[in-house]
Amino acid sequence: MNYAEQAVVFPVGGEQLLGIVATPDTPIDCGVLIVVGGPQYRVGSHRQFLLLTRRLAAEGYPTMRFDYRGMGDSDGAMRNFEEVTDDIGAALDTFQSSCPTIRRVVLWGLCDAASSALLYVQATRDSRIAGLVLLNPWVRSEASLAQTHIKHYYGQRLLQREFWIKLLSGKLSLFQSVRGLVTSALKARGTSDHAEGEIRSFQDRMAEGLRQFSGRVLLILSGEDYTAKEFLEYAGANAAWSGLLDTDRISRVEPPDADHTFSAQALRLKVEDATLDWLASLER
Repeated sequence: MNYAEQAVVFPVGGEQLLGIVATPDTPIDCGVLIVVGGPQYRVGSHRQFLLLTRRLAAEGYPTMRFDYRGMGDSDGAMRNFEEVTDDIGAALDTFQSSCPTIRRVVLWGLCDAASSALLYVQATRDSRIAGLVLLNPWVRSEASLAQTHIKHYYGQRLLQREFWIKLLSGKLSLFQSVRGLVTSALKARGTSDHAEGEIRSFQDRMAEGLRQFSGRVLLILSGEDYTAKEFLEYAGANAAWSGLLDTDRISRVEPPDADHTFSAQALRLKVEDATLDWLASLER
């Protein structure tokens, strides 16, 4: 299907933001807003977001990608992923005014953009949001990273022949290895000790957003990515996330050989295909 792309400029907090809207000749009434993780701009790593929006538009879905304040061609100071709710809301308003046929919107985000999407839903309960596509959501804390290292790094290292060869040959310091393991263990324990006190941590607010969201969710997790592994560890151990990933509303795709940004062409296409298949299921 043919589509047209246009640049749009819209205000947020006295600053001017830039976005690109792709409108198919015969648009579906469900649009997709690409929320960009940082620090990146609207094209994305290896042109991922540009190629995704054009593929979706060619299939009939209006799409928009944009730069937050302080990123790419937008004005203002750079903000982190916890501070872009107003930017997302303004982009949604602009998206709908540019494509009046849109009745529902899906937020699509990778890494901390997935986190921003959940934080937006939690903060606004925006009824326009019909679905979320979340790729390798970011839940990083010092302790959650330590827990992931213990399970997925140190555990695997002990099973590697190369590790024992280096250790026995003196090429690897036993003291340094043990110190690293102990340090990670203490950090991991520290997190669990303080988890109840972090009532309004961004991770808990993400969980609240997912729990209160009544629409459908596509969760895409890379098999070769620490951020994805950390997310699963955190969601499995934290009370705020209990049972959230086991509902029928959430569809999961987990390419075992995928890196964080799905950098290989075959992996990028797999993500595009999964997104399109899931979007088609919303129409049924």
